Amino acid sequence: MTDPEAKSIAERQLCGLVSTMAHQIAEHVRDRATALGITAAQATALRELTGPMTMRELADRMNCEPSNATFIVDKLENQALIERRPHPTDRRARQLVLTPEGAAMRERLLGLLAVDSPVAGLTQDEQGTLQRLLQQAMTHN
Repeated sequence: MTDPEAKSIAERQLCGLVSTMAHQIAEHVRDRATALGITAAQATALRELTGPMTMRELADRMNCEPSNATFIVDKLENQALIERRPHPTDRRARQLVLTPEGAAMRERLLGLLAVDSPVAGLTQDEQGTLQRLLQQAMTHN
């Protein structure tokens, strides 16, 4: 086997592992969201809403278009889990803020996501290493 062939096989296997892990994580989030009576997309929004932020910031964290995030936020707002408030420094923008019920739901979600997660078998150092390697791989595109 030539070096380029070996590299191609190794890359294909690595991409397969990353894809499998992404599917496992998505399934994990979906299962935990269902237990709370929300969708996986809503769970992702709640997980990523670490503080007040704009719709664009949330969409970036969710890796989706702002229009998709708007649909999800509308549902969360209808469930009284988040509020849209005026941005403190940009009068054209609105900030998304968790309500007390939303903050409680987020805490329950984070607790459920921590149980048997696909990366739970890794130490904190190993998780950090994996995160750094994935970030490094994504910046080399």
